[in-house]
Amino acid sequence: MALHIEVEGEGPALVLIHGWALHGGVFAPLRERLSSRFRLHLVDLPGHGYSRDDTTPLEPQACVEQIAARTPDAVWLGWSLGGLFALQAAVSRPDQVRGLVMLASTPRFVRGPDWPHAVAPEVFGQFGTDLRQDYRGTLERFLALDTLGSEHARAELRSLRQAVYARGEPSPRILQEGLRLLDETDLRDPLAQLQIPSLWLSGHRDRLVPHAGMAAAAALAPGARHIDIAGGGHAPFLGHADTVADAVAAFVQAQADA
Repeated sequence: MALHIEVEGEGPALVLIHGWALHGGVFAPLRERLSSRFRLHLVDLPGHGYSRDDTTPLEPQACVEQIAARTPDAVWLGWSLGGLFALQAAVSRPDQVRGLVMLASTPRFVRGPDWPHAVAPEVFGQFGTDLRQDYRGTLERFLALDTLGSEHARAELRSLRQAVYARGEPSPRILQEGLRLLDETDLRDPLAQLQIPSLWLSGHRDRLVPHAGMAAAAALAPGARHIDIAGGGHAPFLGHADTVADAVAAFVQAQADA
């Protein structure tokens, strides 16, 4: 089965890659606001949504090759886990990726001696253990963490609950692979050699990817711009859709004009 990529709209191309356990449908607020100006390519990662039976490994370069083969030159946007794939594309395919948008995402998700603004190292390991014992309960707790702190947390949690099973249950095996990526991946070093413009959008109240960590990551990338969304949590495109859409639209249009 081929990787599912939904295409909608006309104009400069934008590839959107979702976070852990979700699918491209979660970007509905951005699709509504951007499809009249841009040609959107909404990806379901392997094991997620309509790509549930796709056998592509959930590894950044393997997925980048699949997505890049079926999309034109474009700005790539990654939310949360999806940012690891978008960043890998920006590093490995600067001839095809016109710009990078990191939305509540980071090159490294876990805390370390030289990376203080991240979650504790045991967080994703514990989610993996819990997932084996209580699949649905663990997904529910992770969705709650996505929205924790946001000024629109209750509405955002409703949206994520509606989305998570809308295209079928995500594969338990793939969810474990995604947790491993979040726990082990560190893409900070390639940022210094990034050859394309990048936009970093953080939620000021995000409990998974602290805004200070996104500011620190943006500082590693030449010419990057960081925007912090006051009141935003880990899914600011839900509770602050207009703000996120406006920032993304301006960035994509600037790359198209360039």
